[in-house]
Amino acid sequence: MIKFNNVSVSFKDKKSQIVHAVKNVSFEVEDGEILGIVGTSGAGKSTLLRTVNQLQLPTGGQTIVDGNDIGSLSGAELAKARHSIGMIFQQFNLVSTKTVAQNVAFAMEIAGRSKEEIKQRVPELLKLVGLSERANVYPNTLSGGQKQRVGIARAVANNPKILLCDEATSALDPETTNDVLQLLKEINHKFGITIVLITHELDVVKKICQRVVVMNRGEVVEIGDVFDVFTNPQHEFTKTLLSHTFDLDLPDRLTHDYSKPLVRIVYNGEKAEDAIVSNVVKQYAVDVNILHGKIEYINDRPFGILIVQLIGEQDEIEKSLNYLSKNTYRTEVINERN
Repeated sequence: MIKFNNVSVSFKDKKSQIVHAVKNVSFEVEDGEILGIVGTSGAGKSTLLRTVNQLQLPTGGQTIVDGNDIGSLSGAELAKARHSIGMIFQQFNLVSTKTVAQNVAFAMEIAGRSKEEIKQRVPELLKLVGLSERANVYPNTLSGGQKQRVGIARAVANNPKILLCDEATSALDPETTNDVLQLLKEINHKFGITIVLITHELDVVKKICQRVVVMNRGEVVEIGDVFDVFTNPQHEFTKTLLSHTFDLDLPDRLTHDYSKPLVRIVYNGEKAEDAIVSNVVKQYAVDVNILHGKIEYINDRPFGILIVQLIGEQDEIEKSLNYLSKNTYRTEVINERN
């Protein structure tokens, strides 16, 4: 559906210095998937996204959309291609002088839809996003979440094949963010729309995306299944970016107590739901002191980290560590003396 072929974007800043915002980026977005693009500010995420609908012209390479080099289109051809690409913005971009229904209808009017088609389609869209009762009110009476729902209805009004989301949840509170993400998942499932989502919120990627692209300084440094990238990042930048996602800090008095092994146990997949620690206590003469831990689900697949102290005779501790190493994704002693 979308293919980036060595896409580069360069421009001059206010000091006339050349900025290489995107550097030779190449990857494909599969039909019907939800793909996230993450990275720190200035990584080139939004710049790359905007080459899909030519809001940003690449200075090198090609962005192929539905088999066509969208950079080679202009005039009526480009307008037609853009109608198949919906876009949701961080700041909603609603017309304040138009009602909710009129904002949604406006997208269809621009696309040249008939009045009859608009009259039938707008109520369907408002029902889809849960705003039927707000059809005739103005945006200034809506909450942030409701405004974004209007933005989503407007973005899918012309039955696009692609939906681009540029920090679509950044201005929303966590509860509203979850509601909007659930709506996007429903739209993806119901209509098969390909969704490309730019975000700096890693939790958003974990909740909604199947694959993730990690960008740093204009380059793609890692790409893969969300679960694989989050649980086993390969690139150093990705490791740094994700380092706080599963951060489990402990006080120095525990990490510097070398008399009791401090063990980090990483669970992955189905084993995250197994009674591993309970089995250790039953099989070996050790006590397990649980100090910290968490488990979360990435695309409905469990991933967890547990930090424990093992207390007992050395040989029993070693047997326990051996058992844990064989039955978990990763087990490591984190307070060994250098």
